[in-house]
Amino acid sequence: MVLGIPKRMLIIIAVVAGVVLIYLTSATERTSEGAEGGGAGPTGCRMVVTADVLNVRAGPGTNTQIVGKFKENAETDAELVVRDGFRKLGENRWASVEFLKPVGGADCG
Repeated sequence: MVLGIPKRMLIIIAVVAGVVLIYLTSATERTSEGAEGGGAGPTGCRMVVTADVLNVRAGPGTNTQIVGKFKENAETDAELVVRDGFRKLGENRWASVEFLKPVGGADCG
């Protein structure tokens, strides 16, 4: 016993506290990676969607898997990379440049 608490109970409390700490830390990282809000990302490129619905694809082409969608006027960070008419938005995230335009003052190359 430590401070009147059985050793077994202290071990259980420590393990639960560790699991909660790990969960909260990873949840914060997931939230910051997936955030669409805020200013332009590290590239300084921020785009607005001009189509009613814009498919986000796994690669630069219409034959690649759809991994997400944006509605008209949605804003997203983007990279400077453009390939085959598609702008890279992030890792395995591409969208047609035809339906994206830079937000005022964004440097998108």
